[in-house]
Formats: sequence, C-alpha cells, structure tokens
Amino acid sequence: EYPFHRRVSGFTSSLRTSSAETFIPTSVDLANGLHRPHQKPAILRKISAAQQLSASEVVTHLGQTVVLASGTLSVLLHCEAVGNPKPTISWAKNGEEVKYNDRLLLQPDDSLQILAPVESDVGFYACNASNALGSDSVSIAVTLAGKPLIKASRGTLINTESPAVTVDIGSMLKTIQKANVSINCQVAGVPEAKVTWFKNKVKLSSTHHLRDGLLLIANVSLSDQGLYSCKAANLHGEVTESSQLLVLEPPRPLPYLEDLTAVLSSAGPSTYSVLTSPSGTKLTVSPGSSALIGCAVDGHPTPNITWLYSGEPLIQRHQLLASGQILQILNVSDFTDGEFSCLAQNEAGSLTQVMSLAIQEYRWSVDKLTACSASCGHRGLQLPQLRCLLDGDEVNTSYCRETPKPSLQPIACNRRDCPSRWMVTSWSPCTRSCGGGVQTRRVTCQRLTAKGSSVPVPNEACAQVSKRPVDTQSCNRQPCVEWAASPWGQCNGPCIGPRLGVQHRQIFCQTKDGISVSSDQCSSLPRPLSTQNCWTDVCGVHWRVSLWTVCTATCGNYGFQSRRVDCVHLRSNKPVMEHHCSWRPRPANWQRCNITPCENGTLLRAGEAEWCRSRK
Repeated sequence: EYPFHRRVSGFTSSLRTSSAETFIPTSVDLANGLHRPHQKPAILRKISAAQQLSASEVVTHLGQTVVLASGTLSVLLHCEAVGNPKPTISWAKNGEEVKYNDRLLLQPDDSLQILAPVESDVGFYACNASNALGSDSVSIAVTLAGKPLIKASRGTLINTESPAVTVDIGSMLKTIQKANVSINCQVAGVPEAKVTWFKNKVKLSSTHHLRDGLLLIANVSLSDQGLYSCKAANLHGEVTESSQLLVLEPPRPLPYLEDLTAVLSSAGPSTYSVLTSPSGTKLTVSPGSSALIGCAVDGHPTPNITWLYSGEPLIQRHQLLASGQILQILNVSDFTDGEFSCLAQNEAGSLTQVMSLAIQEYRWSVDKLTACSASCGHRGLQLPQLRCLLDGDEVNTSYCRETPKPSLQPIACNRRDCPSRWMVTSWSPCTRSCGGGVQTRRVTCQRLTAKGSSVPVPNEACAQVSKRPVDTQSCNRQPCVEWAASPWGQCNGPCIGPRLGVQHRQIFCQTKDGISVSSDQCSSLPRPLSTQNCWTDVCGVHWRVSLWTVCTATCGNYGFQSRRVDCVHLRSNKPVMEHHCSWRPRPANWQRCNITPCENGTLLRAGEAEWCRSRK
C-alpha cells in the first residue's frame, strides 16, 4: 500500500488504496477536464489519535473516540471517501444498519448527526463506502466517560477454506483445523482500558500472541476449541465480550466400524456385511438374504449420514442402526444390482462412500450326465443331469422353480458289440403243484450287436467267460396238504332265533396221508367253516306276560302297576331260563299309571302311601 495525502477541512488525513486496484478503465472529471482512473473506495482517516473532548457540539472525523458528557447537545460524525465511480455511503451501529429518525440524521454530505445524545447512543459507528469495485469501512467509538466500551458483533462465521480468518469479539467462529485465527477486541474508554484475554474463564498467559487487542491463534486444532473472552477494564469499571471457537473437521473415512461387528454377531447366518469406501467396494449376495452396509466415517461435529441407492434417496424397506451408520437390508431381493452410497455431511464439508451390490442368480445347469444305461449293444443312453446352481454351488432345485428349464435330449453311449454271453429263457411251469416236480429252460450262447440283433455263437465262446447256467431244476417240493373237518357237534348253542341255534366242528390241516401238520401249510387253500346255524326244539321259546295289576293310585304322580314276564317253551308252555329268549327284547314288567292331578282333599290309598315312603 502507498499513501495519498490531501487537505480536507483543515485536517491532515491519509487515503490508503490497494496496489492491486485496476487503473485501466478511466473516466473524465468534467470539473477539471482530467481523466481519472477507476478505483475502489477509500475512506479518509484522521492521523491524530487524540480523543475529541466533550463539548456542547462535537464535530469529528472517523478514527477517533467521542466521549459524551451531560452538556453534549450534538455529535456530527464526518465520513469522506474517494473512489471512482463515486462511492455510496451508509452507516451502521454495532454491526446493524442505522435507522434514521428525528434524532439520527443523515446530512447531505453523508455525515451522521446525533441530536441530544443519550446513553443508548453509545456504541461503535461504522461508515461504509462502496462502489462496483469494492468497499471500505472505518468505525468511530461514541462512549461515556467511565466504563469502557467494546466493539462486538453478533453473528456466526464459518470458514471451510481460508488458511487465515479474522472475527470481531462477540461472533461465533467455526473454522477448519490448521487455520490461523484472529479475534479482534476493539476497545474505547476514558481513561484508556486494559485488555485481558480468557479461555473458558481461565486467563491466558503471555505466551499467547496478543497484540493491540488482537488475539492470534495459530494452526488451530481441536484442543483450541472453547469460549474466548475479552475483558476491558479501567478505573470506572469493566466490560466483557466473548466469542465461541469451534474447530471443524470434515468427514473422513475410517478403516473399521465397531458397531457393525456387534450387529453382525447378533444377525442370522444368511446376513452379509460390508463397509463403504470412497473408492468403492463390492458385495455379492445370494437372493433372499439380508445385508448390513456400514458407513465408517468420523468428523467434527459428528457428520449427518444420508443413504442413497443409485443416486436417489432410499424408498425401499430398510432399517438404520448405530445412529445411521449402518444400513440394514432385510431382503436384498427388494433391490436389483446397483450402487449404495452414504453421504456424510457436517459444516466442514462432505464425503461420499459407495458400495456396489451384486445379487447372484439361480440358474439351471446341464453340465453333468447320468451314467450310461448299458455297457454295450444298441440301447445305451445318457440323460443330462439338471442341477440348480448358485454361484457355482449346487442348491435345492426348488430355488430354480421360477427359471425355465432347458430342453433335455438323451445322448447315445456305449453303442458297440457286446461280448458273447449265455442267454436263457424263462422257466417252464412246474410238472407238479406239490410233492416235488421239474421245470426246464433253454440255454444258448449269443452275442448282442451294436445294431440290436442277437447272433448265436458256439457254446465255447461263452464257456470261456462264465459257467453254463443250468437248464433243469426241481420245483414245488413242499408236501401236498388239505383241510380236514370233524363231524358237526350237537345243535345246542345259544338261541339266535325261533328254533334256531348254533353248532360247531373242528378244522385242521393234514397231508394226503392223514398226518396233521401246521395250519400255516394250508393257508393258501380255502378254509372250511367251523360254525353253522341249526334247527333245535330247545330254541322254540317266547316271552309270556300276565295282565297288569290295579294301579296303586287314582291320581297324582306316584301311581304304578306291574305284571309277570316269563320265558316259556312253545310246546310245553313251561318256563325256561331267560337267556333262551335273549334273542328278542324282554317286555317291561312295571309302568306308571293314572298320572293326573288330584283334586283338593283326595286321600291317598294305603298302597300308594306305602309306595311314596319307599320312594323317599
């Protein structure tokens, strides 16, 4: 920078401009007929550092401190700026735009006048000059004689790129690590105030970089986080302003995720797991399985994680675990092959990690054949063996049921002449059904050709290979047997009807020679009956009943009558044992009678009274 001096209103001021300003464009000063270069605004600053003493009317330039007294009637703050195009002037108090009213007036020359100043007018007033090329700002303190005044701002500054950043005290600063931070504490007061710095209410030692109310924190790290306070004190009192410093760390990948290991241990055996990475990872899974996808990141503050599928937010069914760091997919078949990504974001930046999902497919395979059905001749066939595969491993065929089966064609195999061999016919029927017989068959030596024809060859050709099979054998050597029966017994069994009884006989197995053998040897023969019905006079019986007795009561609920029931022979009419008549139901021998209500005063018969007592 270089100074440009000019006389203004009797004061010597300094106009400072930047060497980086562009002077190529020009404009014409019509008053002086001069070409003036385009330049950024610059506000004239008063060289003298002396404070403007109290008076009824105070007129001052920027760069000084105005001390108000009880007799101060007016304060006029001058702001003169140069620049091309002509700068626009605006005023702010303590960082907020001045609201003009009948006491705060903007004069035609852009000066700010405060009429009848009061304590609420105390603060830092900044004149801002701006044009198309840039801006400049200079402040002036208006204070009371007594307690110091600190210029404070109320805002939040987030720095994610710059290696150096400066804020006024009162602001919150969030910055990346390794940046150089400057916190400015501009103090005004009469008498001059002493500035002391604190971190988290602990006084900072002289080892910290302190200069002209400026705290320098070089190469900040997480340990530098905290609340920094600036205290200004003089004989009349003290005032403190603070700034919160938060050190940001952009999201960064981690090599592992402990929560993923814990969740996987409690998951089922068909659960896959994988970590995303900035360069991308790949996970191949079987259909219908579940998966755990981890997003291992760190940062300060803790990054917020958003999961995406193919670049779009997830809409399929899923669950988030471990504060969003783990994406649990209950069924991978809800997705197709695609890319999952986790977007980790905090105030310091963002990080995207990706993972590609590949779902294996069940497929039919015919790469194997069954064994040949014949070793020679013309009928040898091999069938393709249909298998269901997943990633090269055979699984149950039910997994491939929705996949079309390939067409299977049998393949001819071992089509060649067979060695000579004995050929036999079926055995003839046995000459006898029992007692020993003979059956025969035909035995020849033949050779089966590849065309399917059988050619007879001499027996010697087969004898060299195997022994000649027999052509005669005995058969049905078991003895000849039959069922035999004893005479029928007497017809005296239980009666099953009128004059109808039952008689029995014994059945046994014996040889033709009359020798008794086990009944099992006759099991293939029809077995004669051992029981039959028969006619007998003993069963000529029936039930005989007498007339009902007189009812024991003429009315009421307790009358009854009885009769005699006997089993008697039809011919002799004499009673016999009742079981002879059991083939027919036995008639009842008593019943109720005269079950009608009795009129009042009707007496019970003696028999009825006796019956009532017995019933009780």
